[in-house]
Amino acid sequence: MRITAVTCVKNEGPFLLEWIAFNQLIGVTDFLFYSNDCTDGTAELLDALASRGLVTHLPNPAVGRNYQMEALKDAAHQPVVQEADWIWVADVDEFLNIHTGDHTIPALIEACRDPKAISISFQFFANDGVSAFVDAPVIAQFQRSHNPDIWCDETAIEVKSLVRNDFPLKYYGAHRPFFKKNLEPRKYPRWCDGSGRDVPHKFLVAANPRRIRKFPAKGSRDLATLNHYALRSLDSYLVKNDRGDVNRENRAFDDSYWRQRNDPAYEDLSIARYLPDLNRALDALKSDPEIAGLHETSVQQHREKRDQLLAQPAYQDMRAQLLAASTLPPQEEALLEDLGLETGLATGLTE
Repeated sequence: MRITAVTCVKNEGPFLLEWIAFNQLIGVTDFLFYSNDCTDGTAELLDALASRGLVTHLPNPAVGRNYQMEALKDAAHQPVVQEADWIWVADVDEFLNIHTGDHTIPALIEACRDPKAISISFQFFANDGVSAFVDAPVIAQFQRSHNPDIWCDETAIEVKSLVRNDFPLKYYGAHRPFFKKNLEPRKYPRWCDGSGRDVPHKFLVAANPRRIRKFPAKGSRDLATLNHYALRSLDSYLVKNDRGDVNRENRAFDDSYWRQRNDPAYEDLSIARYLPDLNRALDALKSDPEIAGLHETSVQQHREKRDQLLAQPAYQDMRAQLLAASTLPPQEEALLEDLGLETGLATGLTE
């Protein structure tokens, strides 16, 4: 079975090898990377991997700022996608945690009875007090998340999707594929969630904006979960924030994204099953001196960027604000305040 992972990256150098090695373990056979404006060695590392036939690396074709959608539009025409049996569209901070069979994508497909699409619910993993960036597997460092069935005050949680090559595709979205509006109902693809159940009808047909990329998470993770490490360490979050917004002068920092994803209420160690094989796979990739050297260059540049940012008062203030932030999501804190209950405002980070 040929499975192609498609992703867009910008300054993800320190995290590339783990993501590639992990996805190879779960059955991904091919990778299509789009990069843009990288300054941390990401592009150089991807070029070296591409020269060895391990990935396909292309510049992002976007001419405006809609980087992901332009890349996905282009991806549909690339041989590495067209010749695949399945396509997995995901980001480098997302890890597909499969709970069935031998914990691979083929096992998940078999357990779902070979549908034309599988949409797997996110589980957002908290920073949980990890301040310093460490060059070690992300999936080993972060082990706590929100209640998997409820995120903030939402019972419907976003998904990412595996898509079979004969899906009646109109276009790939970042979270799910879309088929043509005039497709006859009898031709609707069989499409299931991470428990092998049919997805809700309103999600299937994208009946309204709230149904386009989410559905109720309860009961949807029996076979697979999508672990999302959107925060990682505080160091890495500051660097990520700079990547997406390079000018913060005279503007207040909004910590809501951090707080919404930094709920450590629930411990989940299930993805640790992959760690022994992941560490061996990383050692194998790094046995190539050039690959190891380029990875180390990205790690060093990541740390240097952190130091440059923390020399700026705005980022010093941002770090202090995140250190002091409550680990209660804003929505939950507001609910408790409405009920007249004491929140405690416990913070999740220590110096």
